[in-house]
Amino acid sequence: MATLTVERPRTRPAPVRRRKRKRLSPVLLAFVLVPLAVEGFFVFWPAIQGVFLSFTSWDGMTAPRAVGLGNYVEMFSDEIFLSSLWHTVLWLILFGGLSALGGLGMALLLAKERRGVGFYRSALFTPVVFSLVATSLIWQAMYQPDGLINNLLGGLGLESWQHSWLADPDTAMYAVIVPALWRQIGYIMVLYLAGLKGIDPVLYEAATVDGATAWQKFTNITLPQLSSVNSVVLSVIVIDSLRSFDVVWALTRGGPFHSSELLSTYMYSTAFQSLRLGYASALAVVIFVLAFGVIVGYLVRAFREAD
Repeated sequence: MATLTVERPRTRPAPVRRRKRKRLSPVLLAFVLVPLAVEGFFVFWPAIQGVFLSFTSWDGMTAPRAVGLGNYVEMFSDEIFLSSLWHTVLWLILFGGLSALGGLGMALLLAKERRGVGFYRSALFTPVVFSLVATSLIWQAMYQPDGLINNLLGGLGLESWQHSWLADPDTAMYAVIVPALWRQIGYIMVLYLAGLKGIDPVLYEAATVDGATAWQKFTNITLPQLSSVNSVVLSVIVIDSLRSFDVVWALTRGGPFHSSELLSTYMYSTAFQSLRLGYASALAVVIFVLAFGVIVGYLVRAFREAD
């Protein structure tokens, strides 16, 4: 008998759907590439040129002459550089530490919403919107021998405390820090206020139920919750400390006798008064390395603690 064989219809493989690649919008590319090109031309390229010039001797008019590491070697025997480096470290410690403590203290004091708190926040933040040069001129008038500070001391019967604050090498550095702090504390306060607003109030309520004191709440809740804000504050403080120039130059120009000289003011005077642009470029590289090293070191430590 013949057998009938029924052929099963062959199933065609399902067509492979190719995922359509999303094309980036030309407008989106323009918004990314144009700022990047501007940043590269006005920031990164000059920075690279500065590193190159740090290995040369250049007066800004003749062709640069390669000196290798000569500029960096000279720094070790440059007394003005060593003193300005110490003043910069001192500025970083005093200016940075006091502005962080003052800003955090003001933020804790003004964090709660109550009557009149907005006025005090605005009053503390107002110096931030002032130009540093304008701020320096105001404080320069106050520091004069017949200025507000000495007159106030005389009115309080403290004539022995009256002083030529900016003309004395022993007090010029500290007198210059005060106007910088007056402006910086308000800015740091705003950063910490934003961080305090992000802390869940339930944490404080639970700590209150457990009988925690105010100090225990601060050390065990507030500070750990502000770790990300602390990273931002440290970056701001380090960068502002190492690039502080306006207030120092307007008040003392690094004097008297280089007693308030910072790396930034020494770099400026070396470049545009002594016309040693190669050596000034080396100073700029040192400033960058200091800022980069401090910030990266802190961030690495913070990430390790977070893990």
